[in-house]
Amino acid sequence: MKLAEALAALEAARPAGTLAVSANGYISRALFTRDRAENFYMLGSMGLASSIALGLAASRPERPVVVYDGDGNLLMNLSTLAVAAALAPKNFRHVVLDNGAYASTGGQPTHARTVDLGRLAEAAGYRKVLRVAENDPPARLEAAARELFAAPGPAFLHVRVTPGQAGEGPPGKRVALTPEELRERFAAAARAL
Repeated sequence: MKLAEALAALEAARPAGTLAVSANGYISRALFTRDRAENFYMLGSMGLASSIALGLAASRPERPVVVYDGDGNLLMNLSTLAVAAALAPKNFRHVVLDNGAYASTGGQPTHARTVDLGRLAEAAGYRKVLRVAENDPPARLEAAARELFAAPGPAFLHVRVTPGQAGEGPPGKRVALTPEELRERFAAAARAL
């Protein structure tokens, strides 16, 4: 399953009103093809989408929050797993889209193929950990995502996706919002109920 297919299945399962934070690079570009005010696209700062989403979940406990993270992003900020488990926000969902590469910068391999990210989340103390394999159909991912969103957080979903092929290009256009526009729009959506 490709990144765009995975995000389509995840978004089909995402409950209305759920705030989403997406990791920088191709994940944000792919999510931007399904743009909505409740999406915050990380335009830089690799590894910090999960920290932003966790802070959002802690400050707005009445709103469900999901982070669409990447394997390289999570590996840059593994401490988020421990903090999420320690704070234990029931509204926090952590999805890692794992292609085994830093796709946005040329496809250099990450260590996610030798480090089990789901086991790290379990060891940290996430309440629920789910996994979807690279060759699973989108329907399997959508079912796992519905289970993720129904479970109390912190909950974790590790999704293996197919690495992009040379010459394939990014999964969407760059986010067409300035950081200021994005901040204001998302802040208004986060305050609304």
